[in-house]
Amino acid sequence: MGSPISWRLLPHDLIELQLGQIDLLLAMYPDDITLDQSSQTMVDMLRSLEDDGSAIGTLSELPTPPSIPMLLQVSISSEVAGEYTLGLGLVIPFTYEGEVQPEDPPKVKVRVQQPPWLNRAAVNQLMIDLPHDEDLLGTVEHIKEAASQRLKSSKIEQLSAPEKTASIVRVWFYFPSISTRSKRDDFIIHAPSYFLTGFLYAGKPGLLCVEGDSQSIDDYMKFIKTESWGDIPAHHKKVSERYRESKDVQRVFTDMTEITDLVGERRGQRANRGDMKAMEEWLIERGLGEAFTKVLM
Repeated sequence: MGSPISWRLLPHDLIELQLGQIDLLLAMYPDDITLDQSSQTMVDMLRSLEDDGSAIGTLSELPTPPSIPMLLQVSISSEVAGEYTLGLGLVIPFTYEGEVQPEDPPKVKVRVQQPPWLNRAAVNQLMIDLPHDEDLLGTVEHIKEAASQRLKSSKIEQLSAPEKTASIVRVWFYFPSISTRSKRDDFIIHAPSYFLTGFLYAGKPGLLCVEGDSQSIDDYMKFIKTESWGDIPAHHKKVSERYRESKDVQRVFTDMTEITDLVGERRGQRANRGDMKAMEEWLIERGLGEAFTKVLM
């Protein structure tokens, strides 16, 4: 004989309030919320309680208290460090314990997922600092603001700290062709997460220059190949490391940017062939002329 169930379904009015929070989140973040099929089924079942009393019996027989888990991706912006994404795991409960029905719905449980740009200690501190008197939207805004401040502080710290020249390398990658806008954007968007600087020159051929810690560059390229390029067939993922500078390297660039439309004139039927002479001159102006010969000749 199993142990008695220690939880009870919320009264209808509180269930409606919890479902209302889900509806509000879906309306505010239509493209940033992940709700899996089992969660959607549970939502539909909870919505049908008013019309179908049999659903109460089904829900009461569940081995664990009914709740709706979802993942919310929020944007974290900082003028100093740029824009990043932070995942928040949300669990909306629909039960209570004890004999006395609550007057208010139970709080939504929020857990901050660790991103590449925050260490575990920082994430733990975000969890410790979660407000206890805010509603869900207030809690989300608190997390966004706190994460933005931590991102800003870590970036300022990273930029102001004297870098050990020996720890900085400059790596040059060659593409026979790179043109897809979203794939190009990913190189720029994700570089700050790894504290990398440099540039991308797209077209046929394409060139990527990355400055930073050697391991960070390797991790960055691994992320690009597995995540950004995850939907590209393996034989189309053509990129090769052509040159790695490791001796007395100092950063030439202050951020990661795309220079495709800033250097020379585009040629070819689709205007996708770069002006290599203009690129060579551009690199020479920045003291990087030797790299042109090693990478493109």
